[in-house]
Amino acid sequence: MSTLVTPASRIVTSLLGTDLYKLTMLQALLTSHPDAEGEYRFLCRSKPAYPLAELVDEVNAELDHLCTLSFTPEDLASLRTLRFLKPHMIDFLSIFRYQRRFIEVTADCDDLRIVARGPIIHVMGFEIFVLQIVNELYFRRLPQQGVLDEARRRLYEKIELVKACPEAMDPEDPFLFFDFGLRRRYSEAWQTEVATILARELPLNFRGTSNVQLAFDLGLTPIGTMAHEYLQAYQAFGFRLADSLKAALEGWVQEYRGDLGYALTDVVGLDAFLRNFDLYFAKLFDGLRHDSGDPFVFGERCIEHYRSLRIDPLSKILTFSDNLDFRKALGLFKYFRKRIRTNYGIGTFLMNDTPHEPLNIVMKLTRCNGQPVAKLSDSPGKTMCLDQEYVAYLRKVFSV
Repeated sequence: MSTLVTPASRIVTSLLGTDLYKLTMLQALLTSHPDAEGEYRFLCRSKPAYPLAELVDEVNAELDHLCTLSFTPEDLASLRTLRFLKPHMIDFLSIFRYQRRFIEVTADCDDLRIVARGPIIHVMGFEIFVLQIVNELYFRRLPQQGVLDEARRRLYEKIELVKACPEAMDPEDPFLFFDFGLRRRYSEAWQTEVATILARELPLNFRGTSNVQLAFDLGLTPIGTMAHEYLQAYQAFGFRLADSLKAALEGWVQEYRGDLGYALTDVVGLDAFLRNFDLYFAKLFDGLRHDSGDPFVFGERCIEHYRSLRIDPLSKILTFSDNLDFRKALGLFKYFRKRIRTNYGIGTFLMNDTPHEPLNIVMKLTRCNGQPVAKLSDSPGKTMCLDQEYVAYLRKVFSV
């Protein structure tokens, strides 16, 4: 089943081909904790059609190539148009290259073992590139006949579903969604095609993509703020563990001063998050992002929390991004409409809805500064930590 990887078929061709939140988190940590050390590990949560260990040589070749790339003057000029990226961040990127010595890819029986270790500001970006590399190599080996024809048919079904919803097409209060599918996409060409069609067919509704390169290429808005790893890293930055969440949110506020004001809620579970998300943070952040647990319960709890703080929920925004399809997203939109503003980040179902079963792969921060870190997800199976004693301690500290 081996396939020859040639330079013409390289998967990563630009360091801009990453999710925006990798750059925004990088800037925040470059400013506050540039010497922090981290360890990231790859995991496949689903059963692949063939052993991922067969991809070892090709993944290694792609990472060899990745580590030859740098940000071009044109890339840096594009990034300078984003007002929240500071001059020292652009200067850092101008000399940045991924270092091959910080990432290792081996076979572990049928599984693919990928571990990145080193300074967080040098290894955190590997995640998005590893996931797109593994995904695209995996799907290249599967039958191609008719796959994109069926994917296009499904895409236009989604578009018609949105157009057929009167509330979604209300110009005063439309259904808004983004592409969050870079990590799980079928291929780069397919993601570009989907985004191009959506921008043309649903200009009122489709508001951007997390893929920085694609956003610049198509004149879209790059979308992203923080991910779990940023909040998890603060568990190892010397704060009292019980204060780590507030310290991370405060660090974000001090870095971005009103920009990128969306807080991720499930790193220690929603209950503990809301206990820490007091009036100060509720006023400073524009909204909250949902990534695990029942989304309807989440929305109701957030509305209740804002009201308890005497904040009008309609002045805030909830971003839903957990395993969404359009039917689920439109259901949430109609349910919360006129109660709180919402938008939707759609990933796999948008960029990898084909006759082939998508992979469920992740690459997570598991250690920072020599100690374990973890998230306490509101969904079973999403917690990833090699030290269960630490997970138990984290649960105790945050009363989860």
